[in-house]
Amino acid sequence: MILKVVTSNLGKVREYQEALSNFSIGAEHVRIPYDEIQTSSLEDVVAKGMEHLKASGLGDFIIDDSGMFIDALKGFPGVYSAYVQRTIGNAGVLKLMENEEKRKANFQCCIGCNINEKDIVVLGRCDGMILKREAGTEGFGYDPIFSPDGKRSFAEIPIVEKNKISHRGNAVRLLMKEIEKIV
Repeated sequence: MILKVVTSNLGKVREYQEALSNFSIGAEHVRIPYDEIQTSSLEDVVAKGMEHLKASGLGDFIIDDSGMFIDALKGFPGVYSAYVQRTIGNAGVLKLMENEEKRKANFQCCIGCNINEKDIVVLGRCDGMILKREAGTEGFGYDPIFSPDGKRSFAEIPIVEKNKISHRGNAVRLLMKEIEKIV
């Protein structure tokens, strides 16, 4: 079985390829633009994207919307994580957190999957904290400033290990439980 991973983010594609291979599922990268509505819910963004892709005739695909939610910033950047990453980046987030001692945060990943003409939506989460400076060279996005254990950033953790604890890895495992009920 091969699922099409619809994204412009090659980092996500690599994570999906590694994670899905553990379940004997292939992941093929597909770039198809779709509307990402601005809303307060990752699930709403994914549901709308799935509607658009199915209406275009695509089947057997995965899309996701992910966000980093920082407690001290009342959940910001949350659903606006991609926009914030493009505009102020990690340096800007660290600046916002400069004098903040409480650094709890979490990453969330909502996966929408259409398989055998059935829809599945799951939400994975990884709790952690925002580091005081960037660390590591692996991964992408907020990985250099997010730590699941207060010791290493996601950018310092090899992808195989990261997928065992990350928001996306957790969402993939939930997804696989749902796929097993269908196929």
